[in-house]
Amino acid sequence: MIRLLLLLSVPLYILDQWSKLWIVKNFELHVTEQEVIPGIFWLHHTANTGVAFGMFNGTEYANYAFGVISLTALAFIIWMYKKGAFPGWLSRTAVALLVAGIFGNLTDRLLHGYVVDFLRFDFGFPPFNPWPSFNVADSCVVVAAISLAIASFTEAPPATKPARG
Repeated sequence: MIRLLLLLSVPLYILDQWSKLWIVKNFELHVTEQEVIPGIFWLHHTANTGVAFGMFNGTEYANYAFGVISLTALAFIIWMYKKGAFPGWLSRTAVALLVAGIFGNLTDRLLHGYVVDFLRFDFGFPPFNPWPSFNVADSCVVVAAISLAIASFTEAPPATKPARG
């Protein structure tokens, strides 16, 4: 698992933090926007103190609550990993992605007081018009969730020890 963390989690965390730092330095919060693909994709700088899709954004103490939830989720993932809950390569890869995503957004909450979101897409049809802004860490978490769902159907469950009686 250490290899996956070093080869996948750390580079993705660095990419996440580098991209957010670049956005913070080059885009004024809620003001500056750059169209990358006309009518479809923009870069901008927005603040999210809530969770996915901006839910609970701006509520008092949301940043603190979701920071604690992130740390709790990380502790739970470590505990589950030690229990052998991630038996195959896909679920272990998903864990590495989750670690990168959790640390990426948690770092933002600590450094900026909000999660830096900057990727905005509008594909012109519901629910993708526009899709809520997101970042590299969010992408890691979504890919991890999909991977864990697939792994739950494709990987053998962890072996259980026979009961002694």
